[in-house]
Amino acid sequence: MVIEKSTPLKGVVRISGAKNSALPILVASLLADGETVIEEVPILKDVSVICELIRHLGAEVILDGEREKAIIRTDGIKVFETPHHLVKQMRASILSMGVLLARCGKVRISMPGGCAIGIRPIDLHLKGFQKLGAEINLGCGFVEASCRKLRGNNIYLDFPSVGATENIMMAAVLADGETVIENAAEEPEIVDLANFLNEMGAKISGAGTKIIKIEGVKNLNPCNHIIIPDRIEAGTYMVASAITGGDVIIENVIPCHLRPITAKLLEAGMMVEEYENSIRVQGKKPINPVDIKTMPYPGFPTDMQPQMMSMLCIASGTSIVTETVFENRFMHVGELKRMGARIKIEGRSAVIDGIESLSGAPVKATDLRAGAALVLAGLIADGYTEVYDVHHIDRGYVKMVEKLKNLGAKIWREEA
Repeated sequence: MVIEKSTPLKGVVRISGAKNSALPILVASLLADGETVIEEVPILKDVSVICELIRHLGAEVILDGEREKAIIRTDGIKVFETPHHLVKQMRASILSMGVLLARCGKVRISMPGGCAIGIRPIDLHLKGFQKLGAEINLGCGFVEASCRKLRGNNIYLDFPSVGATENIMMAAVLADGETVIENAAEEPEIVDLANFLNEMGAKISGAGTKIIKIEGVKNLNPCNHIIIPDRIEAGTYMVASAITGGDVIIENVIPCHLRPITAKLLEAGMMVEEYENSIRVQGKKPINPVDIKTMPYPGFPTDMQPQMMSMLCIASGTSIVTETVFENRFMHVGELKRMGARIKIEGRSAVIDGIESLSGAPVKATDLRAGAALVLAGLIADGYTEVYDVHHIDRGYVKMVEKLKNLGAKIWREEA
């Protein structure tokens, strides 16, 4: 992507469905035989990969990009092993474990890939499956799990992992008896998955709180479901408006999901107005320095930390960003420094001394959100910014160049 310093962004942008909801929900559709229809599916690389994985397991998948709809038809899972070439591309492939255990009683999967932002071990997933009665066998680069029948149990998560919460939920819906997940993740995407499973006939309560209860049922039925809006995409365009001093209305959002981001933008001096299904952000100068500490939901999301850091690079003072979720999520700092940013890393904190302006430079997207942060920095950097390895950005943002262009940004793609 090539970005020229832009004028303040203005206009309306519509947010796509949440990738982090779509991935587990697409996998969970395999828990029922018949035809399931899922709407507001973001047409992204990760979604294509998960659909290919579902097809490999025996389902028919029709992905309608124009209407952002997926139709999944299945009459039973034919395969219990996921192929390495798909799993290595995307960490969310691990979510197939809970479904395969519930339906087949066994699963074999390669260790998952994805963005290199930290270790992100799957031990919490495996401990949960063991509590439900599965036997775990770790091999060289793969993991196997098997059981005669999953049985409900009390499961305490050492950390409120989103993936582990989702995986255990999907396994437990068809287990005998009741499962209680304590210290569960509270993210909106967890609630969306629980709502989808309940629409299929599951009995889940407490999603969105620290304690989730699942009463196992004998079978589930297909259903129709609409994915919630992507709060991270929304947050990224909120910062895009703020960093350029723009005036942007972000449509198709759930404002309460964006409160941690809204709070920090208000602290930075921006004007933010909430409506029923939209939010308006007006950028103001100077930008006040802000301290941020990432936390599991409802704290400030780690997936918005890089984008906010780009904005704080031109704040009128010193800001401190502390990353508590992933230990390797400052890889964008070196690229921002290539653009003139003054950032010093001290352990898990980044100290940012704001400057008047950044300078365009060739930079590299090291992961999905880092890529988005560099695009935002390019919008306010003098000259031209070239962002390489944009395949990372394509994993999480639907038509980013087109959406930014519609707001007045000077951005385009060039073939490498």
